[in-house]
Amino acid sequence: MARDYILAWVPTERSRYILHKWKPFFDQYDPYRRGEIAIEDFMFLLRHPQIRAELDPHTLTVLEIKAADPQRSSVSYQEFVNMMTYRRNDSFRLAVESRDTDHWKRPLYLSDPTYVTCFQKMVRRIAREFLTDDIDRQFYADRYTCCPPPMFIPFITLLEVGCFVYYCTESKMFTFNGPVPASSIFIYRPDKRLELWRFILYMFLHAGYVHLLFNVIVQVLVGIPLEMVHGSFRIALIYFAGILAGSLGTSVFDMNVYLVGSSGGVYALLAAHLANNYSHMELGILKLAAIFIVASADVGFAIWNRYTPKDEVPSVGYTAHLTGALAGLTVGLAVLKNFQQKLHLQYMCWVAMAVYLGCVGFAIFWNVFYY
Repeated sequence: MARDYILAWVPTERSRYILHKWKPFFDQYDPYRRGEIAIEDFMFLLRHPQIRAELDPHTLTVLEIKAADPQRSSVSYQEFVNMMTYRRNDSFRLAVESRDTDHWKRPLYLSDPTYVTCFQKMVRRIAREFLTDDIDRQFYADRYTCCPPPMFIPFITLLEVGCFVYYCTESKMFTFNGPVPASSIFIYRPDKRLELWRFILYMFLHAGYVHLLFNVIVQVLVGIPLEMVHGSFRIALIYFAGILAGSLGTSVFDMNVYLVGSSGGVYALLAAHLANNYSHMELGILKLAAIFIVASADVGFAIWNRYTPKDEVPSVGYTAHLTGALAGLTVGLAVLKNFQQKLHLQYMCWVAMAVYLGCVGFAIFWNVFYY
């Protein structure tokens, strides 16, 4: 079973080479084909002359350091293949390729007191906050070049700010909870559910500058670093998963309200980051408490705005905050890469994705047959 899964996942020529040439060595210590071997057996595997001859010194060092972790009892073949094929985002792969041209200089360690530029300080900070493994942190901090740069979050943010400015200008209104452009072709409205684009494009509208400001700040502070580490495609998947969960959740649990804002995507990014990195955060409890306080204030404001009577402004739902966060918890486990992939984590990723797809399927079924 493990072998079939790996063959289905690995697409590159180098990965196929590893599968066909090195899998037999791995299987010598995995007679029951569980997909993982004891750490002692893995150390013997690394000493095999053929493997040592084909591994570059840095990769071999990284594998040995990971194997020496006292908290590790086994190594999965998936993790072994990931390391051999440099399974990282574009920035990681570019760094690995550049290593071959400069003979792998000594890593620039995160605690190195020598002079560094502001950009390097920023990258080191991101490495500490958004990566879970010390080796990955050092490698990322030394080799990240911002090429390609993060594009998705800045682009989405500019569109959201531009739409807000446009509708403020059109309505000649600029308040903490308005305008709510009820006639916009983007807004989610329960009476126009058949216009399916509204389930996604409502994210470009916001109910006032407080709503916009919170979403923009969070998605810039959290989304851009995540995009720098994991790549634009993965972050876009999580973001749109949260947006879709927000509109579908609202259509099920709060059926008579309008919906605007990117809160579903923002809370999805925040929840995905916390789910993958909380145990490795510096001052994790304090940061979690701060996030909880700020998020509670934002959700509380949304609830107050939902139930406060208004003369001309339609009620805007708050369910997207909660369903977006749940989407981030599930999709984030499968999409954001914890680079130390153990076998049970792979199963959790599939279960989490199945939960998300099941909830989406139920919401669609509800809208079609029971709304």
